[in-house]
Amino acid sequence: MFCPFFGFVKSHFGYLDLSGADLSNANDWLQVTFKHPSLLELRLSNCGLEDDPSPISVNSTKSLVILDLSGNGFSSVPKSIFSLHFLLSFYLNENSLEGPIPDYFGNISFLEVLDLTLNHLNSSIPNSLYSLNRLQFLSLSENQLQGTISSAIGNLSSITHLDLSSNFMLEGRLPTSLEYLCKLKEMDLSYNKIEDGISEILQSLSRCCLGSLESLDMADNQLSGHLTDQLGQFKNLAYLSLARNKIFGPIPLSIGELSSLKFFDVSENQLNGTFPLCFGQLESLETLDFGYNLLEGVVLETHFSNVTRLTTLKASHNRLRFEPNSSWILPFQCGIIELGHWHLCPKFPQWLKFQKKLSVLDISDAGISDVMPTWFLNLPIPFEYLNLSYNQLTGGVSYLNVTYIVDLSSNRFTGPLPRVVFPILQFLILSNNSFSGSLFELVCNSPSRGRMEVLYIDKNLISGEIPDCWNHWQNLGLLNLGSNSLTGKIPPSLGHINLSMLNLRNNSMFGALPSTLQNSSLIMLDFSENHFNGSVPEWIGDKHSRLKVLSLRSNHFDGHIPHRICDLQYLQNLDLAHNNISGTIPKCFSNLTAMANRSNQSNYIYEWVSTRTTLFYLSALLVLKGREDEYSATLGLVTSMDLSTNSLTGEIPKEIGSLIELRSLNLSANLLTGNIPNEIGSMELMESLDLSMNRLNGEIPPSISSLNFLNHFNVSYNNLTGQIPISTQLQSFENFSYMGNHLCGPPLTKNCITKGIPTDVANNGSSSEGSKVNWLFVSIVLGFVMGFWGVVAPLFFSRSWRHAYYRKLDHVGRKLYVYWATMGM
Repeated sequence: MFCPFFGFVKSHFGYLDLSGADLSNANDWLQVTFKHPSLLELRLSNCGLEDDPSPISVNSTKSLVILDLSGNGFSSVPKSIFSLHFLLSFYLNENSLEGPIPDYFGNISFLEVLDLTLNHLNSSIPNSLYSLNRLQFLSLSENQLQGTISSAIGNLSSITHLDLSSNFMLEGRLPTSLEYLCKLKEMDLSYNKIEDGISEILQSLSRCCLGSLESLDMADNQLSGHLTDQLGQFKNLAYLSLARNKIFGPIPLSIGELSSLKFFDVSENQLNGTFPLCFGQLESLETLDFGYNLLEGVVLETHFSNVTRLTTLKASHNRLRFEPNSSWILPFQCGIIELGHWHLCPKFPQWLKFQKKLSVLDISDAGISDVMPTWFLNLPIPFEYLNLSYNQLTGGVSYLNVTYIVDLSSNRFTGPLPRVVFPILQFLILSNNSFSGSLFELVCNSPSRGRMEVLYIDKNLISGEIPDCWNHWQNLGLLNLGSNSLTGKIPPSLGHINLSMLNLRNNSMFGALPSTLQNSSLIMLDFSENHFNGSVPEWIGDKHSRLKVLSLRSNHFDGHIPHRICDLQYLQNLDLAHNNISGTIPKCFSNLTAMANRSNQSNYIYEWVSTRTTLFYLSALLVLKGREDEYSATLGLVTSMDLSTNSLTGEIPKEIGSLIELRSLNLSANLLTGNIPNEIGSMELMESLDLSMNRLNGEIPPSISSLNFLNHFNVSYNNLTGQIPISTQLQSFENFSYMGNHLCGPPLTKNCITKGIPTDVANNGSSSEGSKVNWLFVSIVLGFVMGFWGVVAPLFFSRSWRHAYYRKLDHVGRKLYVYWATMGM
């Protein structure tokens, strides 16, 4: 019996639709639904059906031509389905199918539509599926299919729609048998690993489907080669996406012959040359995206003369110049314009004034040096996304006519912080300007407090204390107030929000760190260059297990390094330099997993999903090799530890050598004693090592010579002795890296003495100069031998000489005795 269900139920003659009915408890759904021998169409989508259906009678179901079981919970294809020999359409998409695609599909020889989208199928595509020569629609997208596409695909002679996208593991070259798909209208192979040349693919498709192909999507593969003029022969092509591949060369001029083209996306390739004038002929074009390529030259007004239907123009990150007449008006009304990294002349673009539908605008880094006009903030439709960053815009910004995301960073804006109008604003980025005043109005009265996710106001002139009214900022994840003139203590309410990043660096704040901060799940914490004091709290290691970057540099922290820090298994960058921290370096640092194990270190990229626009990378200022730099796109690859300029004592623990992923280690200007651990030589990826200004003794361990990536090294002002180990790196550093010790050998000019034989180590004992020194030693020895035997030999062989010699010595001895005796009286 059926259990109670909901949804639309319609049954008459040969049609039965129970879509949406709750059949999760029905054990005999096949027997009941197939009891009518005249049933033609059965739709049971989203009914909660699962495996183990009852067997069906073949005789009673031979009339069924359409079966829809989509949106259920099947983990395998019910075997009884393969007895439906006259089935034309079969929908099993959005289930939980696992394992290989069954070969039994080849038994349903009349099948015209097969949809297995959104499952977990993980085999190669079987040739039995390609034998269905009546198949018109085939979708295997969003599975885990793998391997190459067989040449047997050419047997799908009736196919019009082919979708193998988003499997991510289909690879290799496409078979030339694509030339037999003469009825193909739409082909989607995007989001795989196909490595073919784009010209070869177009060549295969051109042999049979020049007049039929309407949509081709091969984005996000590994296609190479260049586009050829053959592209212009696909007269009915309306949709073409080749984004995020490795295609190079110019855009062919034949693109202007695609009169039906509505969507063109070749973004994130390596295309070069100029932007062809023939784009002005594409009257049907609605979306044009060639961003993130290497196109260069001048874009003219005529490039857009006939493109009257364009709604999306995305062309950022090219080397293009566009300086239209100030009175020029765009012939189209766009919703999205992205021209970041173009050169748009010093004046603010006046042609934007007449865009009445614009909701997304990116003109960042466009060489604009002007006052932002008032009309720009009064356009009829508010922006959803606005990016004016990295220009030279001046003046004040009284309010923001933006609903979701705004980036005004790296300009010259002045005055108080702009007023937020819309309560749904999520990203507010005002970094690197000259905004001044306090934070009170924005933090305590902004209507967007409950929705804001990212707030960047760093590198401005904001003053005063941080207000204690953060309780309503429930969604805030990233807060950057660094490099301002903020004073006072950290307000307790700041710890009541679940932050991922908190940056207060380079201000004038003071006091101990409040315990409320342990309530967040921080990934990055930067309080460097302030006046914070007290001990480094234990809860940093106890409550922030996701922490990747911890910088408390240049403060007044004292006490010991808490051992809880050793529990931070994701920590990649630790900076406690320039404080008053004492005690020993914890041996448990070997537990810092991200510094010890080779792992997939990732970056944090914030992207606006609706337009695939990269907003920014999570960045950090790190001091490496004595220089402060900002790391963003490469932050996930950097691992560092800086404990310099403190009062650390004891020996460098040998356990630190297990941190084989560490790129930079700075322990300088402490009170460390003992030998340099030989285990440091195991840190093969080390690029910077600074142990200077300590009390280390002994020799530099020979194992350090195996650090082949070392490009910054300093052990000066210790009590080190002995010869500097020989290696390509260690001899390449200047003398000041070793001064203040008792070291010898290259690169120092001080010679080392080995086994009593002096050596001019400056030349490593191998040059011509070294040979001369060796001959000098030989001459001295020979001279000594000859002089010695010149005196001794006659005494040895002549008795008269020997007697005269000893009488003379006896005479001289007596005289000396008399002299000493006289002097003593």
